[in-house]
Amino acid sequence: MIIRPLVSVIIPCYNAASFLTETLESVFEQTLKDLEIIVIDDGSTDNTATLIRSFGSRVKAEFTSNQGASAARNRGTELAQGRFIQYLDADDLLRVDALEKRVNALINNDADVAYSDWQRLEEGEDGKYHPGEVVARRIEDIHADPQIALFTDFWAPPAALLYHRRVVEKIGCWNESLPIIQDARFLLDAALVGGNFIYVPGVQADYRVHKKDSLSRRNPAKFVLDCFNNACQVEDFWKVNGSITPERRSALEKTYGQVARFYFEHDRLKFKEVLAKIHDLNPNYLPSSPRTLRQISQWFGYEQAEAIALNYRRIKKMIHSLTPKFPITST
Repeated sequence: MIIRPLVSVIIPCYNAASFLTETLESVFEQTLKDLEIIVIDDGSTDNTATLIRSFGSRVKAEFTSNQGASAARNRGTELAQGRFIQYLDADDLLRVDALEKRVNALINNDADVAYSDWQRLEEGEDGKYHPGEVVARRIEDIHADPQIALFTDFWAPPAALLYHRRVVEKIGCWNESLPIIQDARFLLDAALVGGNFIYVPGVQADYRVHKKDSLSRRNPAKFVLDCFNNACQVEDFWKVNGSITPERRSALEKTYGQVARFYFEHDRLKFKEVLAKIHDLNPNYLPSSPRTLRQISQWFGYEQAEAIALNYRRIKKMIHSLTPKFPITST
């Protein structure tokens, strides 16, 4: 008889030497001990590999060329033997009883994904990380349809999520075509394959927010492209698997509209492509927000409204840049 661990903790690493020890310690200290830790070094160029080896048999390690976090997670999943899968970024932390509470929730409710509250760790001017905002939201607070909630406004870091192996196997793999929003898509995929979710109240994870901007902020063009490609994929999935309900159509329109607004300013050819997707869904499309843009669209048409809005933003920015900045002095 093969005895398998209850939980497989999969940690992808890329140049994570500054944080990995603390992250691993948060796993070692778990009240639930029936687990395995799988660390995939994704071609690090710092001393991450040496650090991983220093933990010896306490972790299962594999060292690969740099292929991205999704590829590393996929390799870790191939190696995993646990009944439940905990993906954990190399700079995030688990609270001491996180795995025990989530496992109990999954077992007691026969659920596929357990999700908990989480807290931001904000990097300060001193280079240290300080407790920030606690994020406590339930999926159904966003929308009754989890597919819509996870496609639109609900997000949680991998550290706040525990997956049952059966739903991971239904999903198949992490989507390597979406390098920026890969974690959001994997959670959405759990809903798309019919997974059921259980909320476990209380903060059980810490998510580091670095002063150096996230990928989505450092490279907004790639982030928006990911959002567009993701929406196209989800639209195709909904067409093939069931139908696009009015609420799902509205969610797609909103996402495409946000993407179109970016491309109107930065890439008119891409804007036309996105606009065609919008008009396929709704030939009479009007943006839901901002309210002023919707009003102008009613008067002049959507594309002309975007032109007016863009010119307004540019003029406002120019005026702001020309406004003298006088120091405030007391008299």
